[in-house]
Amino acid sequence: MVVIEDASYIILITMLQFFINNVIQEIGTTYTCLGVGNVSVLCSEQERLALLNFKHSIQDPFEMLSSWVGNECCLWEGIQCDGVTGNVQGLHLKGDWPYSYNYLAGNKVSSSLAELRHLKYLDLSGNDFQGSQIPEFIVSLKHLSYLNLSYANFDGIIPPHIGNLSNLRVLDLSSYDSENFLKADDMAWAFGLSSLELLNLSYVDLSGAQNWDMMLHMIPSLKELSLSHCRLSNVNLGPFLNSSRILPNIKHLDLGYNSFKGPLPGLLQNMTSLTFLSLSGFNHSLAWNFPNLLSMIPSLSELHLSGCGLDKTHLSSPHLNYSTLSNIQHLDLSNNPLGGIFPSFLTNMSSLEVLDLSDTMLNSSIPTMPKLLELHLSSNKFKEIEDVGIWRQCHLKQLRVTNNVFRMEMTDPPKNASECSQYSLELLELSWSLNGRIPETLGRLANLRHLDLWQNGLTGSIPESVTGLRFLQVLDLSENQLTGLIPEFLGNLTQLALSYNQLNGSIPESLGKLASLTDLDLGSNLLDGTIPVSIGQLAKLRTLSISNNSLEGAVTEAHFANLSVLKLLDASSNSKLTLNVSCGWIPPFQLISLSLSSCKIGNGFPQWLRHQRKLKRLELSTWLPKMPIISWLDLSHNKLSGSLKNLPNAGNGDAYWPLPLLFLEYNLFNGSIPRSLCRRTNLKGLDLSRNMLSGKIPNCVGNLQGLVIMSISSNQLSGAIPSSIALISSLFWLNLNKNNFTGEVPPELGNLQSLRVLDLGDNKLYGNIPNWIGKKLTSLIVLRLHKNNFTGRIPPSLCKSSNLQILDLAYNNLTGTIPPCVGNLNGMVVSHSIYEHFLDIDDDMNVIQVMKGVDLEYTTTWRMVYNMDLSSNKLEGEIPVELTALSMLVGLNLSNNHLRGGIPESIGKMMKLETLDFSKNELSGRIPSSMAALTFLSHLNLSHNNLSGQIPIGNQLQTLIDDPSIYAGNKHLCGPPLQNTCSNHQDSTTTTSKKKHKAADEKMEVWLFYVDIMSGFGTGFWGVIGVLMFKKQWRHKLFMFAEETMDKIYVAVVIFFFFLILDLLLLLSLPTCGCIPQFSSTLVQVNLGDNKLGGNIPKCIGKKLTYLVVLRFHKIFTGRIR
Repeated sequence: MVVIEDASYIILITMLQFFINNVIQEIGTTYTCLGVGNVSVLCSEQERLALLNFKHSIQDPFEMLSSWVGNECCLWEGIQCDGVTGNVQGLHLKGDWPYSYNYLAGNKVSSSLAELRHLKYLDLSGNDFQGSQIPEFIVSLKHLSYLNLSYANFDGIIPPHIGNLSNLRVLDLSSYDSENFLKADDMAWAFGLSSLELLNLSYVDLSGAQNWDMMLHMIPSLKELSLSHCRLSNVNLGPFLNSSRILPNIKHLDLGYNSFKGPLPGLLQNMTSLTFLSLSGFNHSLAWNFPNLLSMIPSLSELHLSGCGLDKTHLSSPHLNYSTLSNIQHLDLSNNPLGGIFPSFLTNMSSLEVLDLSDTMLNSSIPTMPKLLELHLSSNKFKEIEDVGIWRQCHLKQLRVTNNVFRMEMTDPPKNASECSQYSLELLELSWSLNGRIPETLGRLANLRHLDLWQNGLTGSIPESVTGLRFLQVLDLSENQLTGLIPEFLGNLTQLALSYNQLNGSIPESLGKLASLTDLDLGSNLLDGTIPVSIGQLAKLRTLSISNNSLEGAVTEAHFANLSVLKLLDASSNSKLTLNVSCGWIPPFQLISLSLSSCKIGNGFPQWLRHQRKLKRLELSTWLPKMPIISWLDLSHNKLSGSLKNLPNAGNGDAYWPLPLLFLEYNLFNGSIPRSLCRRTNLKGLDLSRNMLSGKIPNCVGNLQGLVIMSISSNQLSGAIPSSIALISSLFWLNLNKNNFTGEVPPELGNLQSLRVLDLGDNKLYGNIPNWIGKKLTSLIVLRLHKNNFTGRIPPSLCKSSNLQILDLAYNNLTGTIPPCVGNLNGMVVSHSIYEHFLDIDDDMNVIQVMKGVDLEYTTTWRMVYNMDLSSNKLEGEIPVELTALSMLVGLNLSNNHLRGGIPESIGKMMKLETLDFSKNELSGRIPSSMAALTFLSHLNLSHNNLSGQIPIGNQLQTLIDDPSIYAGNKHLCGPPLQNTCSNHQDSTTTTSKKKHKAADEKMEVWLFYVDIMSGFGTGFWGVIGVLMFKKQWRHKLFMFAEETMDKIYVAVVIFFFFLILDLLLLLSLPTCGCIPQFSSTLVQVNLGDNKLGGNIPKCIGKKLTYLVVLRFHKIFTGRIR
């Protein structure tokens, strides 16, 4: 018997051990949320690679994905795996964008996530996808039950294929009011989400969407629907405005801040389970009243009617059914003109726990409401602090009364007030409202967690009663006039803001004991002494500001020992404070913002800054001056501010450094350019552009005689351009645009013969364009004098700048004609390479040009731009034909002048033109058909001229046919794209006009012909007759010669006519057919053509008719010629 009992005992122990081992094994293979747990199952290699591809495709400035290393992806932060198969089932990547602490960024979501075929949970909310579209591949994730893409900066149309995710229970595509927002043109895709319970489309544009109202009926599982700020109106409600169909499952409906008007939708009364309803922004003011709504939906417990135009008439108590009021727990009537006295019916709402009456113009005392837990009374017209009942609301947990200008100080409660034995208040906000001292009686609010007295007029010291609030977590007393020492606080504070007061003394050591503290702001006070080392023990501290005090002493590594999550550090404006850390120190934190201006530095430049990979803002200011000059210093593209006097200025740097540079562009530096900068005589590159510098350029800048690049553009500099710049003979690039320089261009600049780029645009320079620019600066490639006050003519000497490829003289007051010699600008005819090794050292070197009607900034590509811009001047005359020889031009802009004449027919030779603008001139005639040959032309503007005839068609001009504005203001133009067709009348009118011109030209030619004849006749006649009149001997000789000549002519004529008559008499006697008789040998002319004679030509003709001159036998003979 004993043996059997022992055996049973052993079997029982064995079974128990087997069960325990199985449980332990099961626990070991189960993953807890976000990849934390005891893991024994490996994740899929395919899914691991997919996650790594996603990581590499995205920007991760805050290292959210820093744990994504190694082979076990199920242990990575944000990853949730199946405990048996190891498949990735959840991706938790929620960020807090647009705030600056934690988010991912990218221009798209990598399609590699499509490999996570078992994914059920996907949260990419709160990240910045920069206006990209929701990726199509999400449709392939068939197992998804949770999809949250809210506040992720997506744009475009919601892909309708999302409707194929039939397992979805939660879909959140909501956003906020920004420049990017999602749209939907048809909500029918949602009908396929048969399991959907929550749908949030707030801020999605549904103004043009069809079928959105049917979602309530076509998705029977739907319980929560949020459509606030969706641009909906009554038109979108469609036939379901007064539908009678019951909707039993809808519990949460948000239609707030749309454009609904008129009566309430009848479908609301069919939602028998509705507990939450927001109709905020619904204009109900004339169509219904509050009692109607409550009786329509008796199940409501939370109702939001903010900004509905409600007043007392809509909330009249005689019509209220108190049985329906008893269900409401949360009521929002904010931003309605209730005015005056507190609505009495609210005191009868026995279940009311949250009441928002902000911005309702109330000015009377608030009654006690025993069950009320949360009360919002901000932005009203209360005159006394006691009106809000701060000492009478015993059970209230939250009271917000900001932005009320009280007439009384915040004092102790009056004796006749019904005080409470115990207060439940946990949150009290009274900012922008009070003056006087902080009362000691605040200590009676023993349950306070959050006390906000920010930006009041409070005076005196911080009472111990406040510091003794043992549950207090958030205390904001900033921007008051508090004095005295910083008291010792109890240990539960998470946020302490005491900035912008007049607190003095030192920072108490006890602050280091506030282990929960995340934010500490003591800036802008009168604090002195050293910073306690205990601050370094605040392991949860995220922001620390001690700026603008009189703190002193050294700050060492110990002050930062445990500050591993610190994001913001501001110790600026403490001139006696010294940062003294070792050169090899690596901070435990990754800062986003660092400001140490006016502080001192020890051990040279802070090398630890190299490890701050998340840094977005850096202020060093007066640290730099006492450092030795750094030969290559590039601090561009930051948000550095202060004066340039704070630059390192000790010594002249490393004289052996091959390319000394100072690049400070794209910052916030202000003040003047210091003379100390002129000590850097070995500088090769200087870029101070895009700052807020003012004053004049110091004359000593001429000391920088090794300078090759000087760019001081886009500042607020003024005065004359110093002639001392001409001493920098090595200067290649001079950019002074977008300042306020005045005066004439110094003639000394003509000595800069190495200059390739001269940009003086967007200033207030005046005078004539100097002749010496073309004569002396023969290597110039870019000349930009855009938007100044230059006058006079375009100097022909500019044509000598044979390398010029960008000429911008637009927006001046130039007059005269365009010199024909512009055709000699060889740099615009023949392509030439521009290479200097120092052009690649400054990525911000740029040339601004107006191309295609837009200001474009060319950086590395400026060398490939060929452009001439003479627009917006007072130029006149015709467009010189020579201009069309500039075959390399990409852009030509002559608009807004007084040019006349026709467009040169040879314009078609400018084959590389992409943008051509002749608008707002006085051009006439036809548009040359050769313009159709400009195959690269993408921007054309010929508007507002006097052009006529049919618009040419074909080739590149066909691509511009959709924009009639480019030909507008030419009333005689016709043909596409203009509506003015080229009718016969218009053609005949044109023809008639041409004939008139031709007739006038012909009359002129006839007149000139007669003048020619008369002058010739007069010259010839008097040239001969005049001589004969004065020379008697010549007259006799002439008359004798004439008489002898006439005698000879007379004899010859008589003989000729004798024989001719003889021949005719002979011919008249001959028959008209038959053979030819024998002729007389004296015949001179024989004509027997076109008769009916036959036979052969007589032999005697050639032998006997020796005097024959004319012989015509046309169409009479046969036979052979003998």
